[in-house]
Amino acid sequence: MYRLPELKKNTNINAIAVMTSGGDSPGMNPAIRSVTRAALNQGVRVFGINRGYSGLIIGDIFELKSSDVTNIVQRGGTILKSDRCEAFKDPVVRNQAAEILKEHGIGGLVVIGGDGSLTGAHLLTRETGLPVVGLPGTIDNDIYGTDDTIGFDTALNTALEAIDKIRDTAVSHERIFLVEVMGRNSGHIASQVGVACGAEMIIVPEIDFKLDALCFSLANQRAEGRGSSGIIVVAEGPRPGLTYRLANQLETHGEKPGVCILGHIQRGGRPTGHDRVLASCLGAAAVTYLMAGFTDIMVGMINSKITATPLLDIMNKKKPLNPQLVELAQLLHK
Repeated sequence: MYRLPELKKNTNINAIAVMTSGGDSPGMNPAIRSVTRAALNQGVRVFGINRGYSGLIIGDIFELKSSDVTNIVQRGGTILKSDRCEAFKDPVVRNQAAEILKEHGIGGLVVIGGDGSLTGAHLLTRETGLPVVGLPGTIDNDIYGTDDTIGFDTALNTALEAIDKIRDTAVSHERIFLVEVMGRNSGHIASQVGVACGAEMIIVPEIDFKLDALCFSLANQRAEGRGSSGIIVVAEGPRPGLTYRLANQLETHGEKPGVCILGHIQRGGRPTGHDRVLASCLGAAAVTYLMAGFTDIMVGMINSKITATPLLDIMNKKKPLNPQLVELAQLLHK
């Protein structure tokens, strides 16, 4: 059971703002709702910022009332929209953004997003002194300082549902399918969905693999009459086209693999119950930390306990992949 922090109010902040930034993730709307109502219940005004940092630097800010966040917990995406803002990398622009917030009487900011968005949050508070608290909103689950990120569970289940349907064709035609899931620099989605779907193999950026060994394993399975799921899960990796390159190489070894790129389907859809609860707890906790005088932190969840991690650690430390999940997938096919 998640336990919310018990902290005393230690600030005179009368108004805060909330924004979503970077790639959208299912659960951002429950987080927005939680931040809004947790603040309103403390007598603090709440403002929404449209389109992340891009909206902030042009003053696209509006006040949020309790009714504005009614019936949004079940909706995917983000009612505040999102964007990636190159201009915010300029310290002059960040100072201008802080002035815009001050003009609206806003004394604190909650940023929901991934590592790039949280980096922007760290620079904003360090350079301007504006209190900022971050929330981990990304489907990749690659942020240090939290076991789970808002949207990861939904993305996992979306990918799993798609793979279960692909498997029907794979088994019917006794054919291998390479299924690409998101993860340019992180194999967290691939490793967990691979185990959950019973994949032949999981290919992730963090672990080197040998194509010859894969082909040898597939040939041995057929020779020994062992069952095959027909599914190889591939994280997209840093270079586009990895899955097609693998398919071409498999063809040179006598295989006839199919390729399915799940793409942005993983970002959308109704958030799972897990993501709704996680987002609601983290959103309320973010307000608690902000009103207690904390800044330059990300609120996350470790061992079912809400924690606060310095944003500088989020920038400088990498969340490791559990290699045992990849090993488990291979073990269960021996």
